[in-house]
Amino acid sequence: MEIGPRMVATIVTVMSFAIFLGIVSADPDMLQDVCVADLASKVKVNGFPCKVDFNETDFFFNGLAIPGLTNNTLRSLVTGANVQKIPGLNTLGVSMSRIDYAPFGLNPPHTHPRATEMVFVLYGELHVGFITTANVLVAKTIKAGEIFVFPRGLVHFQKNVQHAPAAVIAAFNSQLPGTQAIATALFAAKPTVPDNVLAKAFQIDTKEVKMIKAKLAPKS
Repeated sequence: MEIGPRMVATIVTVMSFAIFLGIVSADPDMLQDVCVADLASKVKVNGFPCKVDFNETDFFFNGLAIPGLTNNTLRSLVTGANVQKIPGLNTLGVSMSRIDYAPFGLNPPHTHPRATEMVFVLYGELHVGFITTANVLVAKTIKAGEIFVFPRGLVHFQKNVQHAPAAVIAAFNSQLPGTQAIATALFAAKPTVPDNVLAKAFQIDTKEVKMIKAKLAPKS
């Protein structure tokens, strides 16, 4: 499904949310008009060094205009529009993404350590939720035109509950929110988390741990 005029209007609305989130950005304040990221620089700073020369292409990205391919195990795909794709976002404290879901596709439990996330449903119907540090699940089913917020750092998920595709636009108050998928972080870390640690934490035996690790191991 390509984006038509009506969907463009909804994306503009979500962009305004992104700008609002930027007012309370999780990132450090900017100290100049622009600081276009020099992604090739070897210098390590909190963010990215500024390029000397820049142009309009550093502030442009068309990657959210069409659906992403969801032919994977989880049946979902996240397309990021962050500083790594739009160097002009460096120091501006905002970013976006598009998430596409095949029927019953899942964006699995994960966290964004550096940002709050706000999602706007383009089409479809999703069951979404986050878990507080008191282990309380806050969840709701949302549909086209509706918004849901995931507080910074809390584990959250989205699942398509329909036989049809779904998509959302997400706004973040960070140029690079970071994403840590819970299952992958625990069972596919390098070096690996010891089997006995995971077995005890999840109250399963080490054979089950090895089986899960094998399933989540990166495909060669």
